[in-house]
Amino acid sequence: MMHVTLRQLHIFETVAKHLNYSRASQELHLTQPAVSMQVKQLEGKVGFRLFEQVGKKIHLTEAGQELSRHGRAVLQQIQLAEEALADLKGLGRGKLNIAVVSTAKYFVPKMLSRFLRRHPGAELKLSVNNREAVLGELADYETDLAIMGRVPEGIEAVAERFAKNLYYFVASPRHPFARARRIPLARLAAETFIVRERGSGTRITLERLFADKQLTLNAAFEMSSNETIKQAVIAELGVSFLSRHTMELDLQTKQLVTLDVAGTPVTRDWYVVHRKDKRLSPMAAAFREFLLEEAKDILDREHRSRSMQRST
Repeated sequence: MMHVTLRQLHIFETVAKHLNYSRASQELHLTQPAVSMQVKQLEGKVGFRLFEQVGKKIHLTEAGQELSRHGRAVLQQIQLAEEALADLKGLGRGKLNIAVVSTAKYFVPKMLSRFLRRHPGAELKLSVNNREAVLGELADYETDLAIMGRVPEGIEAVAERFAKNLYYFVASPRHPFARARRIPLARLAAETFIVRERGSGTRITLERLFADKQLTLNAAFEMSSNETIKQAVIAELGVSFLSRHTMELDLQTKQLVTLDVAGTPVTRDWYVVHRKDKRLSPMAAAFREFLLEEAKDILDREHRSRSMQRST
């Protein structure tokens, strides 16, 4: 029987996550020699090398990968037990670990603000990345809930719709199409497009839209930030395709306009997703329920309010 302590397991998992002793020691608030010593003691107990060095980088050995897989499950169960016991005591405490695609960062903080006012004891960890990275966090059990615009593929997950996500073609107010009506999508095919990077849900939606119409997308500029794309469109470098959530302020200030393209807006859904085999903590389950019950109404009210402001 291995007499592995939870402290050693936690230290090992932190090093395995970063694959870097220096970053692991910073997160753990320990010295690097102390972290290395704990890993060596753990290796002595399990009887295998857990890390190997290739050049300047460290990698998990086969034994390390196996221990990491089981170690994550053990630490997650302990966390769930702690949160369940805290919930029974009525403390209202618990960790809330959420990963969201970058487009969702424009509205998720508002949802979290409302939720945290009701649950002030929640400890929040929010990760914002493109779709590919969020899927990675979901696959590796690094997050409780993920918020994304497409149902994940290749992962055993539960995905539930909680709000609509509207996509528009956007341009500078000085663009020749700015005042045009019912523009055929084929007419946009010749335009210079500024697009998100590969792996982005917005990029996938745009490419599929063009592919469905058997049109070629002229993706001249690729950028990994919605904010950078908007500035490029404002500077008249091209047109783009963005979620409504990303550009409310820019439309209000008339720096951007939505193009009246036939078949738009393109309507997609927002999903809250969790691993099918992962038991949600009480706090994560409460936030999931909050999204399913209230997010749509909150977003609809905000959209109507902004629409009234623009009309006055």
